[in-house]
Amino acid sequence: MSSGTTRADADSPSAATAPPRSRGNRVEERGIESVPEAERRGRPRELFLVWFSSNMSYLPILLGGSLMMLGLSTWQAVAVLLAGNTFWALVGLLAVSGPSTGSPSAVIMRVLFGVRGNRVIGCGLGWLTAVGFEAINLSITVLAGQALLSEAGIGGSAVSRGVILVLVSVVTFTISVYGYDAILRMSRAITLLLTLSLLVAAVFVAVHAHPGTDGSADAALGPLATALVGFTVVSSGPLSWLSGADYARYLPPTASRRSVAGWTAAGGWLASVFLGLVGVLAGTAVDMTDPMTSMTTLMPAWFHPVFLAAVIVGTLANNVLTSYSSGLLLQGAGVRIRRARAVLLDGVLGGGIALYALVAASFLTALNNILALSVVYMGPIIAIYALDLVLRRNRYGAGELADLRPGGSRPTGVGAAGVSAAGVIAFLAGTLAALLCVNTTLWTGPVSRWLGGADLAAVVGPLVAALGYAALTRTGNARLGRTDRSSDAPREPGAAGTTGSAGTPPVPVVDLRLSAGGLVVIRRTRRSRG
Repeated sequence: MSSGTTRADADSPSAATAPPRSRGNRVEERGIESVPEAERRGRPRELFLVWFSSNMSYLPILLGGSLMMLGLSTWQAVAVLLAGNTFWALVGLLAVSGPSTGSPSAVIMRVLFGVRGNRVIGCGLGWLTAVGFEAINLSITVLAGQALLSEAGIGGSAVSRGVILVLVSVVTFTISVYGYDAILRMSRAITLLLTLSLLVAAVFVAVHAHPGTDGSADAALGPLATALVGFTVVSSGPLSWLSGADYARYLPPTASRRSVAGWTAAGGWLASVFLGLVGVLAGTAVDMTDPMTSMTTLMPAWFHPVFLAAVIVGTLANNVLTSYSSGLLLQGAGVRIRRARAVLLDGVLGGGIALYALVAASFLTALNNILALSVVYMGPIIAIYALDLVLRRNRYGAGELADLRPGGSRPTGVGAAGVSAAGVIAFLAGTLAALLCVNTTLWTGPVSRWLGGADLAAVVGPLVAALGYAALTRTGNARLGRTDRSSDAPREPGAAGTTGSAGTPPVPVVDLRLSAGGLVVIRRTRRSRG
């Protein structure tokens, strides 16, 4: 995209205006760079609201209900729910890389896979997954909206579904364009409303629940195999959040790492577990094949509209966070597109997938397939990211993140072609191992068949990827822990230490700034190779 002002990402909380540019000075946006240290503020505890409110959606309820449909007993389902959500600890760990670099995950993953490798693996697959989850959330919102119209006696035709889908898409993706500040304000506004509404709903569900329910007699698999299939489905929730750094990067570099990780993980975990338990209890009382309609039978008539409205608002909040990060991932994948257009593209693709899901023979079957298959490749990516952060002790060189040239200033192990052999090989090994162990209606791996249908993808994939990455980085003598610490406190372009010294060619990068009018200015700066 050419230089100038664009309606892109209202990322930074303060205003800055670029100096006049000479005519014909055109710079293409190749990614979202770091938020300058002078523009970072806030406290780690603010992350709790962001992650808690965005996960107070209907999806965890669906996941909890699906555990009962698989044929687990109530207490088995609770155990699987708690085990699968332990992956929120990894999401919290990834968030730690945000304050130290000021960069989103789309940029940080360059050191894992290389500039070109990241475009395909980290950003490319991450973006596809985000679009898939956006479609799921849109589908849920449409179902809730249609049920709400039925409560008002309007009925639910195909036309009404289309109208609801368009309206929800417009609201969701409009908020996403305005960036982190808008998301934080939204989180503060809706957290109390959602919490109170869903707590009341939980009470009504608990009154009608039958905790002693055991559906193992109807299970197609044995108890252990069924539990492992459920574990993969539940773990897909936290493993879909590759973007932990995206929201923590607005905090100052002095922010406590333990607090950043803890508040991030706590927000997502608490919301997911609480609503997952509601889904499990609902599954003991009603048929969750048609969850939107069946759950309302557990509540008094006056509360139906309140519950459905809470579902719509909560799912919308989840989609705002997802679409915000998906825009960063698409730009990080090398697509030269303005953020507003990236969000629009997400809306069109997500809406199309949502329409298909709504007319599919079984919505829950389609949902479980998407979730289970996303674990196959997202698990290895997150495992490599987390291990790399630990190995380098959260130290990232400025040159590694800022240089967009495949053969430029690159971290140890990244070849001149812009691909990290260690990261790519470890990812491929982990993904292949997960494919051999996954169990879905679309694909069942040979290891899963040999184990009687047990699904070990969420365990084997990340484990193989992490072990492979550790072995390959040791073999390649990649001294990750000794990376330049200059990025622990990223400097603004033009500040001391950012220009090339004598004999060191400067590296051109692209920076995004928020102008007084709320527009992002893209301009060329010069930064040393780091």
